[in-house]
Amino acid sequence: MNAMYLRTTVIAAAVAFIGISTGCASVAVTDDAIEKNTAFALGIEKGTFTISNRENEGVKSTYLVNTNTGKKYSCYVTGAVSMVGRTVSDAMCNEVGKPVKESGETNASCNALLKAAGKCN
Repeated sequence: MNAMYLRTTVIAAAVAFIGISTGCASVAVTDDAIEKNTAFALGIEKGTFTISNRENEGVKSTYLVNTNTGKKYSCYVTGAVSMVGRTVSDAMCNEVGKPVKESGETNASCNALLKAAGKCN
């Protein structure tokens, strides 16, 4: 009986740990991480833009960016909490009102992920 109880307890603890460790964007993605990753993706300094309309959808946070120069971007990051801590992706941003450029075209907001995917020149 003790072995059965111990086994059930271990399984329940493992399931609980997995559930807690996956996390969601509202927990994993801090405002500071969004600001830092957005500044890097857009190639502008922190503090030269504002973030608004943040929405958390599972592991994805979408938000709008307004720069001090008047440009507007629609961006997102993904994030999760695991045993090694929080992880947040690079910010992916597109300027509002401008079409996303196809592969092979020059893209002023090209970042390391887009370059690695062959989407930039």
